[in-house]
Amino acid sequence: MESFFSFLERRVDDSSSLLCVGLDPHIPDLIGADGHSPTAASALDFCLNLVKQTAPYAAAFKPNAAFFEVFGADGWAALKQVIDAIHEESNRLGSKIPIILDAKRGDIASTAEAYAKSAFENLGVDCITLSPYLGKDSIEPFIKNQEKGVFLLCKTSNPGSGDLQDLTVDRGRWMDETKQSTVNGQRSMPLYEYVAHLAQQWNTKNNIGLVVGATHTDAMKRVRAAAPDLWFLVPGVGTQGGDLESAMRAGLGQDGRGMLINVSRSIARADNPKRAAAEMRDQILEIRSSMFGKR
Repeated sequence: MESFFSFLERRVDDSSSLLCVGLDPHIPDLIGADGHSPTAASALDFCLNLVKQTAPYAAAFKPNAAFFEVFGADGWAALKQVIDAIHEESNRLGSKIPIILDAKRGDIASTAEAYAKSAFENLGVDCITLSPYLGKDSIEPFIKNQEKGVFLLCKTSNPGSGDLQDLTVDRGRWMDETKQSTVNGQRSMPLYEYVAHLAQQWNTKNNIGLVVGATHTDAMKRVRAAAPDLWFLVPGVGTQGGDLESAMRAGLGQDGRGMLINVSRSIARADNPKRAAAEMRDQILEIRSSMFGKR
């Protein structure tokens, strides 16, 4: 049985891409020239157009649950239709495209199990974003099946991420548990770095990754050092101001992979989303080539 990230890596190779296309049908983007109010149907049409235009260049798609849930039951049905359309496009291309549900779930026991069932069995996605702050038992229902993956919130792209994620924690407990020694004599680290260490330990089935914002490249370097084997889902390039090349130099693995660069509005709001996706994919490859000498 293959793991989620071996599946993702196959798609990365098939598409020659590290681009993750975000499917975020923002309300302002759904108001047509006729001035009609946005609906679940308009969100569906918006996303179907993006999927059709960008699929050849996408290493993954990331629909954001919130922009569908806002339309109630009709929105949930539209989300399922978008996911089904990605599966159909995968079949047409002859290469399965991973679907990451951006839901940022976080709960325990039977509630977490219900969220996992909803995402993986009912919606049919391959991966989901989670908050790790309820501990390992809160993510276990999502990682039981190694074919299904999770990206844990680690260092997020928003300006307020430091309110909690930058808090200093004592390295002592982690060192005691892992038999590690101090690094440069320091016994403390930011909370986000501690999360990265935990994720590296928990990743026994090759189905755990980390969300690390492109807006915090110094933090990304620390996370890469703490979790050298994990894939990063990287928001923040484009509209949020993250610099693509700086992020890639901070976060790519030694094999020139290990990062999914998420781009949403810069592609969705382009006059030609297909061309925008192709150009972003090529820009990523050019930067990688400059670093590793390969496309």
